[in-house]
Amino acid sequence: QVLLAEAGGGLVQAGGSLRLSCVVSRNIFSINRIGWYRQATGKAREFVATFITSILTTYADSVKGRFTISRDNAKNTVYLQMNSLKPEDTAVYYCNAVVFGSDYWGQGTQVTVFS
Repeated sequence: QVLLAEAGGGLVQAGGSLRLSCVVSRNIFSINRIGWYRQATGKAREFVATFITSILTTYADSVKGRFTISRDNAKNTVYLQMNSLKPEDTAVYYCNAVVFGSDYWGQGTQVTVFS
């Protein structure tokens, strides 16, 4: 069992920044695919950003240039730095890890961007 715990969500004005964190209950050094998804009210969960190897990353077009994913293996933590936030970024943000072929999800953290 792998547990993921997100933190860092909140209420922010458009143009502002937030940093989300995801603490994982096991060593993440060997976890290649670990990243972030989000789900707005009434919409399907969508991909935001992820590591596809220990160092390579990929982003959704909607967040490229504004969001940055990073990891601290020593702290078993993955971060999502979100800059230039827009109201359309409002959603519950979920951390996701793929470990030995199984998907694990955190409980989510709410991000609300007001204009």
